[in-house]
Amino acid sequence: MNVAQIEHKLAAQGHRATAARQEVIAALLATDAHVSADTLYEQLRADGSRVGRMTVFRTLDLLAEIGVIRPIYQGSGAAHFVVLEDGHHHHLVCMHCAQTVEFDDCSLADEMVGQLAARHDFQIAGHLLEIYGFCRDCQPTSK
Repeated sequence: MNVAQIEHKLAAQGHRATAARQEVIAALLATDAHVSADTLYEQLRADGSRVGRMTVFRTLDLLAEIGVIRPIYQGSGAAHFVVLEDGHHHHLVCMHCAQTVEFDDCSLADEMVGQLAARHDFQIAGHLLEIYGFCRDCQPTSK
C-alpha cells in the first residue's frame, strides 16, 4: 500500500488528505515494524515535522476506521498499528519471548474467511490473523 492508495481511500469515504495526514501516512508507511502512536510521533518530531501528537492519534484512529490499519496488542499495553496490505495481515506470535513473525501466505485464512462469511451471512472486508505458539528457540523440549 502506498500514500496515494490511502489518500484515495480517505477521499472515497469523504475525508481530506491534509498535509498533516499525509506526513503521518508517509511516516507510518516508512516504518518496517508495527508502530505505536507515540513512537510514530517521536519519529515525526525527530524528522523535523511540526505535526502534533493529537493529530497523529486522530489520523491513526481515522485510518483504522476506514480499514487501512489495525491496532494490535501484544502484551505491551499500548496499541501498535499494522498496515493491512490488501485488507489482511498475518502473524505467528511466540507465547514465551513475544517474537512476531509476519507471513503472507493467505491460503488458510482465505478458506476460513470464505466459510465464515457464508455461514454467518457476513460481508468480510479484511482480517488480521494471529497464530500463537512457540518459536524455535522457545519450544519446550520433550525428553
